[in-house]
Amino acid sequence: MRIFFTGGSGKAGRHAIPVLQAAGHRVVNIDQVASGLSNTPELLVDLCDSGQVFGSMSQWTDFDELNSAPQPYDAVVHFAAVPRIMIGTDGVAFQQNTQSTYNVIEAAVKLGIRKIIFASSETTYGVCFAAGELLPNYIPVDENHPTVPHDSYAMSKVCNEATARSFQARSGVDIYGLRINNVIEPHEYAENFPAFVDDPALRRRNIFAYIDARDLGQMVTCCLDTDGLGYQVFNVANDDSSVALPSAQVREQFYAGVPVVSDMAEFETFYSNKKAKQMVGFAPQFGWRDVTLKQD
Repeated sequence: MRIFFTGGSGKAGRHAIPVLQAAGHRVVNIDQVASGLSNTPELLVDLCDSGQVFGSMSQWTDFDELNSAPQPYDAVVHFAAVPRIMIGTDGVAFQQNTQSTYNVIEAAVKLGIRKIIFASSETTYGVCFAAGELLPNYIPVDENHPTVPHDSYAMSKVCNEATARSFQARSGVDIYGLRINNVIEPHEYAENFPAFVDDPALRRRNIFAYIDARDLGQMVTCCLDTDGLGYQVFNVANDDSSVALPSAQVREQFYAGVPVVSDMAEFETFYSNKKAKQMVGFAPQFGWRDVTLKQD
């Protein structure tokens, strides 16, 4: 597939693109800064400018394409965004995230692209950037949990889901939203997880979950390979929690009184990935326990 990938210069994209390339896809990175990835054509684009989005989605991207008309894309993967609150102002984060997502999905649909995958977020459930402590309504948190965030970043992601749902209803294309948990790069296991072992409370705002950046790439591949689901949202997390405590102890220490709606394995994630595993065949391969605990 020829893939229009936005945000490939970011933390998640730098790892996801090589996974897609290894699966045989041709990926063009669309960002405002170069990624440095090898064998990856890139266009520097302001996604908040609708004209630039339509232009970049319908033009040549590399010299080897010049002997024929610009080729259409088979899929769009939209990861570009202001990645959290407290980088710039709240209003700008909301404006840029919602406008860019509208522009990308609008252009894709109007240009006849039938598969769109976009990055939503764990923050839609409200826990991550809440003022003070906000407990989930129940655990493990699945895609049916209410999404009532209190911050501008998560608000933008909820709005983006509504935008995607509306475009899908009119067009009938496949649009899948990924509610991505805290993305962890391979080197961060040794750097960060010893502290999480010592102080599990550091992971409360992430619902004690994480997603390996390489497994996130695999999830995108699974979505590209699965057609006909219409509009869907998927939690994306690894199978295990991000702390050394067994799930029962995490529940006792941090979720007293919170309803438990399904049985949980000893170290099972509190951010349910069962829908992704059942519907698109997601099967995480990496984990912090393979690195951090073995080093200990």
